[in-house]
Amino acid sequence: MFLKTFGWSFAITSIALVVAFLYGGPQALILCLILGVLEISLSFDNAVVNARILERMNPFWQKMFLSVGIIIAVFGMRILFPLLIVGVTAQLNPVEAVSLAMEKGDPTVPGTYGYVLHEAHPQIAAFGGMFLLMLFLDFIMAHREIKWIKFLEIPLARLGKLEGASLITGLVALAIAGAASGEKQGIVLLSGLLGLITYFLVNGLGNLFDVDQDGDVDADDANAVVHSGPTGAAKVAGKAAFMLFLYLEVIDASFSFDGVIGAFAITSDPIIIALGLGFIGAMFVRSLTVFLVRQGTLDEFEYLDHGAHWAIGALAVILLVTIVVPINEVVTGLIGVVFIGAAFAGSIRRNRRATAAGEHGSLQPTDAGS
Repeated sequence: MFLKTFGWSFAITSIALVVAFLYGGPQALILCLILGVLEISLSFDNAVVNARILERMNPFWQKMFLSVGIIIAVFGMRILFPLLIVGVTAQLNPVEAVSLAMEKGDPTVPGTYGYVLHEAHPQIAAFGGMFLLMLFLDFIMAHREIKWIKFLEIPLARLGKLEGASLITGLVALAIAGAASGEKQGIVLLSGLLGLITYFLVNGLGNLFDVDQDGDVDADDANAVVHSGPTGAAKVAGKAAFMLFLYLEVIDASFSFDGVIGAFAITSDPIIIALGLGFIGAMFVRSLTVFLVRQGTLDEFEYLDHGAHWAIGALAVILLVTIVVPINEVVTGLIGVVFIGAAFAGSIRRNRRATAAGEHGSLQPTDAGS
């Protein structure tokens, strides 16, 4: 199972490292490897969230995520997205943006590719931060039978009973970020609002096709065929699966912002960034996502969902804070790993307690937290 799931990732990693060596020698190979590790460490939480969405889809759409989805992740987010940002920010046409990217100038020097992209960080962070913050708030403020960090999740769930609580909280966070951003206040507020709009638009499209938060589909929708897998869980297809696919890609893109921006602290070479973040990092994240789905890990370790969403919340806050104060990418990556690791350990303890009590899975919801 392991080799079948991760085989392509190891093969593509080997090819990417060889290409990096031929392109820039030992230094390029080392930088490529560092970027791959950076992307994987930043994306543990991404893989867990992706897996929870992917498990709702039928095998066809799962394959689409691994084929079309990886093209979007590698070429869309790791190559075209930085070029687009640089082109819009520096008012360059596509040819000029590519030419600037290939100059390999010092990213600390004004006018270089890395410098222009770094200057665009506030609006990127505001957009991605608000999208991820709403994803976290809607999860943590919803009523859930199982609680992990009880002393926080119980009051937040109570607060969620207030109409529009997550939106109000998000707007307050955006207002604080905008007020602290000084002369870039306008673009930060606009970008943050666009992040909010994107989040609600994607969710709204899901509701339009009658897909609820559990992936269930309206029986009257003839184009949304539901299949059942070996575990009996419903698998959506048709329009419903397509909307989940779009939702998954937007979430995946939002997770990419910190990695793409952070990569320029290591190198400004777009080729090395594409090889490290895209061909190595993004491929391993997708393999990890599929592994979690096929192994049923999220159902076996029930706190992983919570840990991933707390990591999302931390990442959202970090993105908003970096609008004003730079934060090392190592900190960003470690926070996600810590939350996922703690949730995994808490899940193991919970399962052991349930087994010892002779009633696995029947713990009282409010007593399940670690």
